[in-house]
Amino acid sequence: MAKRKLAQMGPIKRDEWVMIGTLLLTVALWVAGEALDMASVIAAMLGLSVLLLFGVLDWDDCLGEKQAWDTLAWFGVLVGMATQLTALGVIPWMSKCVADFLKSLSLSRLGAFSILQISYFFIHYLFASQTAHVGALYSAFLGMHLASKVPGLLAALALAYNTNLFGAITHYSSGQAAVYYGVGYVDLRDVFKLGIAMALINIVLWALVGAAWWKILGLY
Repeated sequence: MAKRKLAQMGPIKRDEWVMIGTLLLTVALWVAGEALDMASVIAAMLGLSVLLLFGVLDWDDCLGEKQAWDTLAWFGVLVGMATQLTALGVIPWMSKCVADFLKSLSLSRLGAFSILQISYFFIHYLFASQTAHVGALYSAFLGMHLASKVPGLLAALALAYNTNLFGAITHYSSGQAAVYYGVGYVDLRDVFKLGIAMALINIVLWALVGAAWWKILGLY
């Protein structure tokens, strides 16, 4: 069947060769962006410009990508909001409040570890990027773990695992979440319901099965 379909399609056309070349160029510029001092946005715009110049796409094609514009609008606002929360001192203030609260409770290592991990997880509702979350809070929360005498390797890995797990709690919590929501199969209300449900399921699984496995590995 595949051979028949390929035969029906015929040889690779000019536009398809241009698309292949543009894809390779864009990925190369993205990978080498730091060395070339080129932002990923510039690489993406160059790729789009090449496709427009060669007629592979026209402006109507771009305007018709409603899902992409929807994603751009969400991330433009929410990433900006997360950046400003950090710049205005809201996130550092919240971190300090958590640290002071833990000190006042005189918790055990397990209690401090649990509260810090849960706080780190659910604070992500204020962020529209996993990278921004890590940049703003990872080192602060790791420091609070160490101050609470939590084993360093366990704290570092658990924060890293949670950074992946909270990528699905909302439609703006990560780049892939926005793409899935943009397809339009799931209503916004259901996204939040499913997000919190899966968050709780993940927390229970990782707290029970994960903790047992980490003990076997000797992380604590």
